[in-house]
Amino acid sequence: MNIVWFKRDLRLHDHAALSQAATSGPILPLYILEPDLWQQPDLSHRHYVFLLECLKELEASLNTLGAKLVIKIGDAVEILNQLHQNISFSSLFSHQETWNYWTYQRDQRVLKWAQSKGIIWVEPRQHGVFRRLKDRSQWGWRWYQEMRKPILPLPTTIDFIPHHHCDGLPHSQELGLIEGSCSQHQMGGRSQALKLLDSFLTSRGKDYSKEMSSPVTAFESCSRLSPHFSFGTISIREAFQAAEKHSLDLKNHLHDFSSSSWPSAMRSFLSRLRWHCHFIQKLEDNPKIEFKSIHSAYAHVRPELPDSELFDAWKQGRTGFPMVDACMRALIKTGWINFRMRAMLVSFASYHLWLPWQPTAIYLAQLFIDYEPGIHYCQIQMQSGTTGINALRIYNPIIQSIDQDPKGVFIKAWIPELAHVSEALIHTPWKQPLLMNGYPLPIIDEKTARKKAADSLYSLRKNPEHQSLSAEILNKHVGHRRVSNKSSSPIKK
Repeated sequence: MNIVWFKRDLRLHDHAALSQAATSGPILPLYILEPDLWQQPDLSHRHYVFLLECLKELEASLNTLGAKLVIKIGDAVEILNQLHQNISFSSLFSHQETWNYWTYQRDQRVLKWAQSKGIIWVEPRQHGVFRRLKDRSQWGWRWYQEMRKPILPLPTTIDFIPHHHCDGLPHSQELGLIEGSCSQHQMGGRSQALKLLDSFLTSRGKDYSKEMSSPVTAFESCSRLSPHFSFGTISIREAFQAAEKHSLDLKNHLHDFSSSSWPSAMRSFLSRLRWHCHFIQKLEDNPKIEFKSIHSAYAHVRPELPDSELFDAWKQGRTGFPMVDACMRALIKTGWINFRMRAMLVSFASYHLWLPWQPTAIYLAQLFIDYEPGIHYCQIQMQSGTTGINALRIYNPIIQSIDQDPKGVFIKAWIPELAHVSEALIHTPWKQPLLMNGYPLPIIDEKTARKKAADSLYSLRKNPEHQSLSAEILNKHVGHRRVSNKSSSPIKK
């Protein structure tokens, strides 16, 4: 008998662990709800809501095959040990998982337990992330090899272990999860993922390359698949092959293919699927990226504790900078904001407000329904200037506002206090304080704060030891590029 342990791979298609287990004997499909995991500061009520929707659909899919998803509540090692005593399984199947540090430590405990019981733990790859990778020199080639492997269909025959006791899923309050204000969150479940992929490839994604940077258009033009990748209702491989097929079909049948915006859109989408695994690979290679600055020179550059007044204003979307606040308020309500605006939110917190990246990372993790630790912490550090290998990206929120929302459509939608302000003043409403309708004045001087942050970090980069360590980091996490000896100016867009 075998256990198939579903983790963040809540689907039946292209599921290597399920496919391999199906050839090895009777299967018990298992999901373990771990209360201690849900006590971690990076998880929140909105993640749990999305999870429940995914589990409900996974269970229904198993039911159509005559199977049942066995849900257990508690510690993974204790539950697996109890199941082993009851059904004496010989193998445990689950995808390799690169998630937060808590799950990393849990998997170490599970491995130790499995070895003590003589149980074989089979962990096939789910994405293009490679365990125990020695260097990154061949990573790109290997990633494409993984993406072009055949998509695994549902096994033709599965012998399920019948009628095993399930625990009832707890209410969010029992897990200590406080219901938030995410009233416009995306729905979970594989059917939702497939609908999004289809609509993106057939219509919504046509102008993806041009429209993904502005929050005015990104909510519609981006694929919106990221939460489904995070919970595994659809695989990266499925999306990759669907996009490649769509590109080929367009090339063969679209008479104006060369002048169409579709080729650029598909290239951008495919590259971002690759970036997805590229960043998770960094966390796989160095799990402490979640806590520690990648480059040690930046470990203490900011205060250990954030300024509570500045931090609260940023969290609440009341900094006095309309685009920053509109993005934060949209994120709070929907659980999603596009990539460029995420970068701006982090840049503003880390540079203009000089907040330490760790608490801002935790807060954003709670808000992002698509929270993926490998991407999240690497991007937070990159946008905070703590990697030592990336140019400083100091976004000017006023320029971003003018560039990405010139008419103030997005700003007015999310900041009703400014709904009556003219286009000429919507990006700088403080120039006419009487029109601000209770909206706060800017909490910092933008130009002064940006210059101070840039001066502080560039002074660190002049140290010869900085460049030496940067070369080591680049080799470990990228592998094929050289460190430039030139310091680039802060990006002001």
